[in-house]
Amino acid sequence: MPISASSPSAHLRPCRIAARAAAVAVATILAGCAALPVPPLPDETPARWEQANAAPAPDLRSWWKAFHDPALDRVVDAALADNLNLAQSIARVEAARSLAGASERSHLPQVNFHTYAEPTPDSSASYFQFGFDAKWEFGWFGRSVNERRIAMGNLDAAQADAQSARVSVVAETVKTYLELRGAQQRLALLDGVANDAQRRTDLLATRVRLRMAAPGEHVRAQAQVAAAQAALAEPRATIARCRHQLAALLGRAEPDDALLGEGALPQLGDAGIASAPADLVRTRPDVRRAEADVLKSAGELGIARADRLPRLGLGGALTYAARVIGHTRLSNADGIVTFGPAIEIPLLDWGIRQAAVDARDAQLSASVFAYRQAVVDGIAEAETALAALEEQRRREVALAQALDPLEREAQAVATRQRLGFADGFDRLDADAALAQAKLETLAAQQERGLAFVALYKALGGAPLPPADAGGSSESRASQSASGVMR
Repeated sequence: MPISASSPSAHLRPCRIAARAAAVAVATILAGCAALPVPPLPDETPARWEQANAAPAPDLRSWWKAFHDPALDRVVDAALADNLNLAQSIARVEAARSLAGASERSHLPQVNFHTYAEPTPDSSASYFQFGFDAKWEFGWFGRSVNERRIAMGNLDAAQADAQSARVSVVAETVKTYLELRGAQQRLALLDGVANDAQRRTDLLATRVRLRMAAPGEHVRAQAQVAAAQAALAEPRATIARCRHQLAALLGRAEPDDALLGEGALPQLGDAGIASAPADLVRTRPDVRRAEADVLKSAGELGIARADRLPRLGLGGALTYAARVIGHTRLSNADGIVTFGPAIEIPLLDWGIRQAAVDARDAQLSASVFAYRQAVVDGIAEAETALAALEEQRRREVALAQALDPLEREAQAVATRQRLGFADGFDRLDADAALAQAKLETLAAQQERGLAFVALYKALGGAPLPPADAGGSSESRASQSASGVMR
């Protein structure tokens, strides 16, 4: 039986249709204004390093132990524990972590207690008010999600900066330690050269008295003594500089002789050289910092989009008021309760808000470009460091091969001198050639060690903070806030 036009259902049908349409419209608006995903970050890393034969083993957390120097290990441990710049960065991480935790609670109901006093217009009495007010902003349209993104982006950036400080402290400590040990050995070798130059001068003085050498030879020998003694100034100055630099890295005003006494230059050998994935460049703190900036920029864009839409929430208050004249209360305090929706709708500043959206959108694009540039720069720096390390290895091998025959020759000349088949000048010439070769080999060993430091600094090598022992806590937080970081 068909329903007549006068049936109650017929009158209700348009209302139901309108209600459903309104519900669909609201759902569509809410869905369209939900938090947008963070743009996926492009993979700029190559499939393999060009300098694959010189790629380091992926031990980024304790790479300096490849030198097998217990004294160096103690110095690095002391720097990680006491460096003041590192302590500053850790404090900034704690500050960012506190603010990130506060952002999680920014859209929970808030209750405050207040008091307020105001005189009447004729100043004949006053009203004293006290009570409670409550506010609950819902954080819809992606506002709460994007506020968390911004907070987590700031936390990620602070943690990346702290890791950058850790990388810099370790690299500078090892670098300065190698320079100190190299200067100490160079000073010992140059001191021997100066002593040999003085002995040559004494021998020439005897020859000049016996008329077996021209006076000019003695004068030139004296000049060589002066030059050899002057050459001692450079390693001495380097030793003083490195000792104080290491003291500063350890957060101390004066060098610690227990840590920075005499010692040999650590030998790298062949340890720590193996194949490694090029994706290690993602461990660089500047890449992680750029990744955090993308997350933060995405959150700022989401907030700018949400600012174009209404702010919705609930508000209420419980207020008591009393009318007072002087010290006499004329009426009892009366309480009143208020409760209702809190709505804030932008009306006449749409252009300004849209401009903010456009600006944040451009900033997000810029942060993605900055991330790509950080990866590209990291790859270039790592490739350069790999090439330098390999070339320094070849140089060290070549100089070591040239050193062996010179050592044998010096021993042979010393033997001939004892047997009376060579004089002191032959011995001094052989020792001078050997000392020069040792100086060049020492320089090559030091430069190779410094190239090793530069490589691991380029890869972001340093111990992780305790919170990251099981993985990057900031990366996990970023991914949970964004949903699709990659």
